[in-house]
Amino acid sequence: MPHEIHIDAFTSFTIAIILLFVGKDITHRVALLRKYSIPDPVVGGLICVLAIAAIYLGFGRQVHFDLDVRNYLLLYFFACIGLRSDVAMLRAGGKPLIILTLLAGIFIILQNSVGMAIASLFGLAPKAGLMAASISLTGGIGTTLAWAPDFVSRLGITNAMEIGIASNMVGLIAACCIGGPIASFLLKRHRLQGNDGAALIIGSPNQQDIPVDYYSILRAWLWLNIALLAGSHITALFNKAGLHLPDFVGALLAGIIIRNTVPLFMPKDFVFRISNARKGMAIISDICLGMFLTMALMDLRPWELKGSLGFLSVVLTCQIALAVLFTVFIVFRAMGKDYESAVICSGFGGIALGSTATAVANMTAVSREYGAANRAFLVVPLVCGFAVDLINALVINFMSR
Repeated sequence: MPHEIHIDAFTSFTIAIILLFVGKDITHRVALLRKYSIPDPVVGGLICVLAIAAIYLGFGRQVHFDLDVRNYLLLYFFACIGLRSDVAMLRAGGKPLIILTLLAGIFIILQNSVGMAIASLFGLAPKAGLMAASISLTGGIGTTLAWAPDFVSRLGITNAMEIGIASNMVGLIAACCIGGPIASFLLKRHRLQGNDGAALIIGSPNQQDIPVDYYSILRAWLWLNIALLAGSHITALFNKAGLHLPDFVGALLAGIIIRNTVPLFMPKDFVFRISNARKGMAIISDICLGMFLTMALMDLRPWELKGSLGFLSVVLTCQIALAVLFTVFIVFRAMGKDYESAVICSGFGGIALGSTATAVANMTAVSREYGAANRAFLVVPLVCGFAVDLINALVINFMSR
């Protein structure tokens, strides 16, 4: 039994900040990391993983960090997503938004079915396959780290975190690699023309430039705390109804409800208006996600993966193939078989394997080459950042029971 080294909460938090800065510096210096959009906290966190693995292999000692604070960081992150989700924008997405949301839901079920089937073939618990499916791929790193403790405690899948993190990393890189080639293939095969004459608009246009100051951060912090308090009650209601979802789902739903109901009753000059906290919320969200991801990776034990390498190789190869085939033969046709559909397909890899950032990066590269695709830039981020998280949580909860 290896000797254990315990590091207290304050020191662990400080180390996480240092690792985040180290990751940022390395990513800035290494072009390959920037090319594949590898996040700064992943780089810093993996450095810590290599260090604790070296300590374990070289000296027979296991390093344990006190990382309880990361659970609150995750709740803040998902509350931010909810508080920035405007139902009016969802309505503006129209029919394409509904169709892509349905397709994403169908894909999540297929993705989980593949993961569970391959886990069974390798003699693993079928539900372990969910960690190499929609939890880590469609859900991303935040969902992975939210569900992994539940899989460990409730299902006894001790290496759930390691499987999920490894799957997410591979999926993130794959999502960056398949988006552009898929769009190019579809444009060539169907002889589609881009919008060379249209003005290129990346992201959401016509947003008011609101400066960040002391009070914008404080307003954001206030609304986030309110969302977390409300979210705890929503989670309790789910539990009483027999639907056991992670705490982050309650925080997400609370944020959505607050964002789309409270402003209706506020005076225009009300000092605590949510809209005045938008940029402050974005800063807090980025900090929380970066710190959460870094701290989660600090707790990763790669030596516990040695019995799952064969399973991971097969299941991730199948998942990437499924994403490509589903995108080319189903998403493209369902979204209209035009140029905008091809750009949406380039972003679907971000929905299926990576993240919202990956999806937008893929679509940006395609639109800069072939012209604007404004419908794609409205629909895909809304599906990634709003609908998919809710659908995925419900599907995971059902299939993991």
